[in-house]
Amino acid sequence: MSAGGGETVMNLFYLISTLLALGLLAYLLYALFKPENF
Repeated sequence: MSAGGGETVMNLFYLISTLLALGLLAYLLYALFKPENF
């Protein structure tokens, strides 16, 4: 592996956590604006 392997892993975790956070936020906003579907 290259010397920057650790940094790549951290960037991957950061990307995944960001996508999960955005997905959760979008779901919560959808729930707020579409209460009749819940």
